[in-house]
Amino acid sequence: MIIIALLVGLIILLGIAEHRRHQRHLLSIPIRIHVNGTRGKSSVTRLIAGALRAGGIQTVAKTTGSAPQVILEDGSEIPIIRPRGANIIEQTRVISFAALRKPRALVIECMAVQPEYQWIAEHKMVRSTIGVITNARPDHLKEMGPTVENVARSLCNTLPWGKVAFTCEHKLIALMKAVAARRGTELHEVTDKPVSDEDMRPFGYIEHKENVALALAVAAQLGVTREVALEGMYRAAPDCGALKKFSAVHEGKRITFVNALAANDPESTLAIWQRVTGVQDDPGATVFILNTRKDRFERSEQLVEMVHQDTSYSRLVLIGEVTDKLLGVCYRMGLPQEKVINLGMVYPEVTWNTVVGLPFETMTVMGIGNVHGGGHEVAHYFRDRSAA
Repeated sequence: MIIIALLVGLIILLGIAEHRRHQRHLLSIPIRIHVNGTRGKSSVTRLIAGALRAGGIQTVAKTTGSAPQVILEDGSEIPIIRPRGANIIEQTRVISFAALRKPRALVIECMAVQPEYQWIAEHKMVRSTIGVITNARPDHLKEMGPTVENVARSLCNTLPWGKVAFTCEHKLIALMKAVAARRGTELHEVTDKPVSDEDMRPFGYIEHKENVALALAVAAQLGVTREVALEGMYRAAPDCGALKKFSAVHEGKRITFVNALAANDPESTLAIWQRVTGVQDDPGATVFILNTRKDRFERSEQLVEMVHQDTSYSRLVLIGEVTDKLLGVCYRMGLPQEKVINLGMVYPEVTWNTVVGLPFETMTVMGIGNVHGGGHEVAHYFRDRSAA
């Protein structure tokens, strides 16, 4: 019993020591920006870090997104290896690493999904000086739902006490401001109106105006001018899941492939489709490639419903896991049999050959659903064909 008591006591002492060490690391970084939200977290993290670097603020950033990375003060990146999978304890290790470099600012993407873990991530791990919530969309409803209002409340767990925060969420802003008021948080609603088409042209990929507007607002809060912040954003490397567009010509057919795999909720995906087809002179036939995952089946169902009800699609191609089950969902929703192509787990070349074999001279092909589980490979194959 004495040995057990000593071991328990030792564990408690080690825990206290670790907590104090972590708090010292936190306080050594004067600016701590915690980025949460449904969509756009990785992009906004990168944009803010780029803006602050350009403004002369020594900044370390960490993204969770499609491929987790630590972004150093010069913009170079170190990949995060997760041999045992994702765990929010990772955030404390990143903060310890960053503290050793003595930056003025840390921009860190929230990696927690469960509401209680989001609270822990902010109030025990990051203790941000500036909070950012990109938006609140109907995603991860099993963990944060069942409604989008529940999602918004969950995301508000990362609002810092008595500090300042920014969001581009508009539909649920009243709810979020009520939560912020109870915490003494000064929550600013940001719009994309000040961001012009001219501001967006220098980006080498398809970026969202709201993401840029959020980064500009944070940069302005820290004294970085608009012009300098934008230049820093243009130089910042995009996330590997960033929205990109590739064009290819195959046997006289013109194919535009849009990599929207990271925008995996219906509202964001629909907005991308509307934006992409709206700016093209001749978008042609719309072909969606939906990459499915067994553990994200509800998401795939929602995307099928969005494609069928809200778009003028010509074909829906199903790839990935459990596509036979999803095919049944398609038929129950009323999708015409001739418009749905079920490929399942196939090589990217098979997906390409299926698309180029469709009876359309001009096509806008959108990859949607999930980056992992084959999505990356398909996107890379279409990219390589566009460069051929």
